[in-house]
Amino acid sequence: MTKEFAVIATGGKQYKVSVGQKLRVEKLPAEKDGIIVFDKVLLQANGDEVKIGMPHVAGAKVEGKVLRQAKEDTKLVFRYHSKVRYKKKKGHRQPFTEVEIVKV
Repeated sequence: MTKEFAVIATGGKQYKVSVGQKLRVEKLPAEKDGIIVFDKVLLQANGDEVKIGMPHVAGAKVEGKVLRQAKEDTKLVFRYHSKVRYKKKKGHRQPFTEVEIVKV
């Protein structure tokens, strides 16, 4: 059995992906059940054959199917200064796209 995987770059981050894997990436402009193509492939491995890009592997693509677009749970940001009655409470919900990798 050969282990096929790739390292892709999207949203300022790098992800190691393989076929069938689900991952959450920064929000991408795509519709639900649409196909998204990641062309910034930094490394591609198929068994013993490994291709390393400088910076990207030429002609390599990773395809993913968009499962959903949503927002993360609320992250609370609370600022407090003692003795001066300063309190600020703020929340943030980061948007994301959930993708299932179809083809490496």
